[in-house]
Amino acid sequence: MTYKTILAVFSIHHKEQSLRSAAEICASVGAHLSLLIVKLASPPPIGEYAAAVSVDWLDERQRDIVRLETCVEKAKAILDQTGISFDVATMYTESAWADDEIGERARYCDLTLVGDGLMADPELRSRTLDGALFRSARPVLIVPRGKTATLTPKKVVLAWDSGFEAARAAREAMGILAGADDVQVTMVDPRASYGRNGEEPGADIAAYLVRHGVSVAVERLPSGGQSIDEVLNRFAQDASAELMVMGAYGHSRMRERVFGGVTRSMLETASVPVLMVH
Repeated sequence: MTYKTILAVFSIHHKEQSLRSAAEICASVGAHLSLLIVKLASPPPIGEYAAAVSVDWLDERQRDIVRLETCVEKAKAILDQTGISFDVATMYTESAWADDEIGERARYCDLTLVGDGLMADPELRSRTLDGALFRSARPVLIVPRGKTATLTPKKVVLAWDSGFEAARAAREAMGILAGADDVQVTMVDPRASYGRNGEEPGADIAAYLVRHGVSVAVERLPSGGQSIDEVLNRFAQDASAELMVMGAYGHSRMRERVFGGVTRSMLETASVPVLMVH
């Protein structure tokens, strides 16, 4: 698909370079940048001391609102220099429902960008990822710290497990895959099975992609005792990939939070930018 509107979520602590990087991503595909600057509000005081601290709490909220307004003016001044189409909005919300509100905004965009502009605010980053992945029905581009992302990569790794989420990720990224010179369909410890991987794991998805004009090769990788995310990260680095495409949360979020999982690990340790789709 083509990306005409990209939502970029930032905290009030973002750096100018992070904003310029988001603008460059949009400029490369002629997309409109919808910048959302978010501040999570402190919860209201409760209990026997609530009345005593309520004035301080109200003062803090007012300071937060002023900070947001200042951030908007600075962001507009920077984006005016880039020549791209953009709008800037703010969100001042409680942590408990931030993911709902962010997800609702993301529904009206083609892609949500989660870059290092959120690294200074782990709680907001987590809420943004949950909202974008589970409440928008749109792909999410995660950019690790210190990495540069592009929506026109020449080398792409497609992490494939024959699951629903991976299939949707491949379809959502078809425009990117078709424009790449080299797409590696990567499977870790695949097993031939009727109704899932088939007799030749990866052959079905490779044939599907080829019909869409994708230059594709299939890589079946042994884990050798390593976790799947470690294998994928190492392969992406060795292949000089500019982007990884993968499905997100094949298991429930609760299970991944308790026991760990590929999605959760990749969100924290990705070695290259990752386009995720739930």
